[in-house]
Amino acid sequence: MTAPLPVQTGRSAGEAPAGRPAPLPSLTGLRFIAAALVFFFHSSFFEPLTNPFADRGQAEGFQWLFSKAGWMGVSFFFVLSGFVLTWSSRRDDTVTGFWRRRLLKIFPNHAAMWALAMLLFAGATTPLTSWLPNLFLLHSWFPQHDIYISVNAPSWSLCSELLFYLLFPFLIGPVRRIRTERLWAWAGAAVIGMLALETAVDLLVPDQPRTPEGFPISSLQFWLGYNFPPGRLFEFVLGMLLARLVLAGRFPRVPLTAALALVVAGYALALNVPFLYGFTVATIVPVAVLVCAVAVADVDGRRTLLSGRTMRWLGEVSFGFYLAQYVVLYYGRIHVLDNTTYGLLGGVLELLALFLVTLALGWLLMVCVERPVMRRWARPRDRTPRTAPGPVAVPVARSSG
Repeated sequence: MTAPLPVQTGRSAGEAPAGRPAPLPSLTGLRFIAAALVFFFHSSFFEPLTNPFADRGQAEGFQWLFSKAGWMGVSFFFVLSGFVLTWSSRRDDTVTGFWRRRLLKIFPNHAAMWALAMLLFAGATTPLTSWLPNLFLLHSWFPQHDIYISVNAPSWSLCSELLFYLLFPFLIGPVRRIRTERLWAWAGAAVIGMLALETAVDLLVPDQPRTPEGFPISSLQFWLGYNFPPGRLFEFVLGMLLARLVLAGRFPRVPLTAALALVVAGYALALNVPFLYGFTVATIVPVAVLVCAVAVADVDGRRTLLSGRTMRWLGEVSFGFYLAQYVVLYYGRIHVLDNTTYGLLGGVLELLALFLVTLALGWLLMVCVERPVMRRWARPRDRTPRTAPGPVAVPVARSSG
C-alpha cells in the first residue's frame, strides 16, 4: 500500500480514502497539450524547412507565435515528472524496482523511434559517434551540436529524464524530510537556481559560433542553457517540492482561468526577454502554478475540460506522440512532400494531416510497444519454487495492511 507523505495532522490533502494518492486525470490530459506545443514548435522551423507556409509573413508569424512553445512544453514535462513521481512514490518500493519500471517506460519507445529515424533518414548522414550515444541516451552529455541534436532530435530530453530517474530514489528521502513550512523557500531556491544558471551561461560562455538553426546564441550556450541534463534538475526538484505542497494542502486553490492567464503572461514575457531567459526562467512560475492548480482541482474532485475520457486518452498517448512528432515532421516535409510550401489553407491542412499521422504513430507506440513491455517486464517474476501437487489449500483472506 502506498504510504502518503508525512503531514502534521489527519490525512494528506492529496490522499485518497484508501491511503493511495488521489488520481490526477486533468494533469494527464494536460500532458497532451504540452506535447502538442512541442509539435507546433518543431513545425515552425525554417532550417530544416518544416514550416509549411509559402507566404513569408505567414511563415514568420507562425514561427514567432510558437517560438517558445517547445521550451515551455519541455519545462512542463520536467516539472510534471518530479511532481508525479513524488505524488505516487511508495515507501516500500525498491530502488531496482523503480529503476526497472522507469527504464522500461522510456527505452523501448525511444529505441523504436530511433530505429525508424535511422531507417528513414538519419542512418545515411549520422556517424557512429552521434548515433551510438543517442541510442543509449547519452547524447545530451556531449557539447557537440551534431551529437546532442542527432537522429530523433526530441530524444535529447530523455537523457535528462534518465538522470532524474537514476537520482530520484536518493532525492525523495531528503525531500520528504523538508519541514512543511520550509517547502516554499526551497521551491523559491529552485527557481533562483534556474535564473543563476541562465545568467552564468549568458555572461560567461562565448556567444559564437552561432547554432546551425540560427538562434542568437552559440551552440555551447544552447547546450549548457538547455540540453545539459544536470541543468534541468532544478525543474525536476521543483516538481517534487510542488507535489509535497499539494499533498500537504499548502498550495492555494488558484482558479484554472487565473492559472492559464498567468501562463499566457509568462509566454508573452518569454517572447520579449533575452533569448536564453526564454528557455525556462520566464515561464517556470506560470508552469508551476498551472501544474499545482490542475492537481488541486483533481484532488478536490472538480471536473475540468482536461479530465474527460478523450483528454485522458490523449494524455496517455502523449509520450509516443512526443517521440514521433519530429520523425513525422522531418520525413514528411523533407522527403515525402519535398519541402513544398502552401497558402494559408493548404498549410493548415498539411499541419493537421501531419498532426494526425503523429497521433496515430504515438498510439501505435503505446499499444504495440509501451503497454506490452510494461505488462511483461515491469514487475519481477514470481520466483517462488514450484512444489509437487498436494492437498488443495483453502485461500485465506489477507488484510490490506
